[in-house]
Amino acid sequence: MDLFTQLFIALDQTNKTAAKSKLLSDYFREANPADAAWAIYFLMGERLKRLVKSADLKSWASKISDLPDWLFIECYDHVGDLAETLALLIFSKDRFREASLELSLSELIENHLLPLKEMEPEAQAKVISRLWSKMDYSMAFVLNKLMTGGFRVGVSKSLVIKSLANNASLEPAVMAHKLMGIWEPTEANFKALFTDESNEAQALRPYPFCLAYPLEINEGESLSMILGASDEWQIEPKWDGIRAQVIVREDVCVIWSRGEQLLNEQVPEIEDALKALPQEKTFVLDGELLAWDFENNRVRSFADLQKRLGRKKVSQIMLKDVPVIFMAYDVLEIGGVDLRSKSTTDRRKALEELLPSIESSAIRLSPIFNASKGWEAMTEVRSHSREKGIEGLMIKSSKAIYDVGRKKGLWWKWKVDPYTVDAVMVYAQQGHGRRAGIFSDYTFSIWKDGGLVPFCKAYSGLSDAEMKRVDKWIRSNTTAKHGPVRVVEAELVFEIAFEGIQLSKRHKSGIAVRFPRIKRWREDKSASDADTLEMVKSLL
Repeated sequence: MDLFTQLFIALDQTNKTAAKSKLLSDYFREANPADAAWAIYFLMGERLKRLVKSADLKSWASKISDLPDWLFIECYDHVGDLAETLALLIFSKDRFREASLELSLSELIENHLLPLKEMEPEAQAKVISRLWSKMDYSMAFVLNKLMTGGFRVGVSKSLVIKSLANNASLEPAVMAHKLMGIWEPTEANFKALFTDESNEAQALRPYPFCLAYPLEINEGESLSMILGASDEWQIEPKWDGIRAQVIVREDVCVIWSRGEQLLNEQVPEIEDALKALPQEKTFVLDGELLAWDFENNRVRSFADLQKRLGRKKVSQIMLKDVPVIFMAYDVLEIGGVDLRSKSTTDRRKALEELLPSIESSAIRLSPIFNASKGWEAMTEVRSHSREKGIEGLMIKSSKAIYDVGRKKGLWWKWKVDPYTVDAVMVYAQQGHGRRAGIFSDYTFSIWKDGGLVPFCKAYSGLSDAEMKRVDKWIRSNTTAKHGPVRVVEAELVFEIAFEGIQLSKRHKSGIAVRFPRIKRWREDKSASDADTLEMVKSLL
């Protein structure tokens, strides 16, 4: 645990990629395999399922530090990070400390933290208080990060993968593949990263996804200036669904999301269609899971698709009300042969040859547009995206291989312009982490029957300088406080951008928007200029 704490602190103190890479490589060489496995788990963005309630952690820390609950809340609001607040408070008073903790990371997780799930709060308090009493500040801080699910240290998945690949003398793509799918943090699995893997594990494993960069066209630029001739690209619809890989190998039939979640139980009609195929068919497809309107032969909204997600079992009524299809747009493997090093054009040809033999009502071939018509024609196609239920266009280099992650110049996503609404800030709350101590989380309202009704929350889009100005204004224009939330004068207007809109019974406004963010601060407008609910509903 001491070695892992040192790694966390060192990573947190540098922003240089080369330095972080060396720290990771050194740690993976020095740590025992069981600890290294858990380190990979956390560094790759995974977290322990809720072990204890945050309210209980706050209560125990308040008791140790002899602080009333209201003062803990004030400290938390000021610090902005729960793990740091806990660590600061339990070390705020002089108290007896036992000998330093001599536990490995794996022993701490497996013998002390994971059993907390089965304990009553009183027993949990004894375990955690004893751990705190045997730790210094830094180790307690890291422990709190693990318990609260806030373990983030500025390290990307790709950097972890590259460091492991360097230690194993493998290509990063090979290491990324070894870490895909069901990867549990065990000593055996860590050792397997440096050895040949079993056929069973290989059969279950998806490939790392190839990702696209957003295409941004600045004033004075054209598509031909940025991308060259249109016929050098394969242009497709950008579907608004769940990115997934369909894998049919040997006796295995699995559907993986880009977030590495098994989706078989949530989309049984796709699994049934795959199981019905002849046994000699083996392949891996990349594509999109979509809610589908069979009557009108078009995609349904992402909100409809969400009704199918997160369910352990999909009812027959739900299967009928919200049918799902898999729209295939790439093939990564056929008959055990890896096709990722082939060009986009060659893979498309292979996909078009494969699909007729496996196509069904649940598995379809994504169309491509005639790129030879030129960028003006493709721009016209994009302008009708919302009518077709798509988000815009995917633009893929005809010569591109299927690479790992985002590689500039291979794939571009050219999304339609977002919806925008002018709304009034009415509530504000301090942020966390880098934004601790600054009011950066805002609630916005629009007009309804002469009054303001909450419309959405947003916390991204402002520059650091703008955020500081807004923070200063909020502190001078607060009219009331409700815990950490400040009620402010209804004066500031912001242009809010979002991707989708739907009716919602859960929201006071009767609508919900998808991916809201601040596009710009409308200092040229007053609150009376903000949009109305009637206008916003016209976007439905």
